[in-house]
Amino acid sequence: MTPLIILTLVLVWQAVLVGYTFTLAGNAADEGVRAGTAAAPGGARQAACSAAGMKHLSAAWKGDATVNCSPSGYVTADVSLRVPVLFPGVFSLPATVHGHAGAVEEVKH
Repeated sequence: MTPLIILTLVLVWQAVLVGYTFTLAGNAADEGVRAGTAAAPGGARQAACSAAGMKHLSAAWKGDATVNCSPSGYVTADVSLRVPVLFPGVFSLPATVHGHAGAVEEVKH
């Protein structure tokens, strides 16, 4: 019975890590698009968006993370994170979680 309980706990923990990775990807996309709407279009927007998206990610998720933002108009941020296996920062599953957010570009007066 003990191996079955341990296996169940391991599977539940892995499911928690998958869910947490989805939460991190969504939050990173939200943070990135928020910073991107206030930055100037072009390279400055991508830099601000990427920095804001990566800011709150721990080292375990930051290693393989990518943050891409649209150049102008309706600003979108797409974040891709790898799902860790049991212990964040050690191994990652071959699965990638995506987060997406969008906002209207702020008007400069």
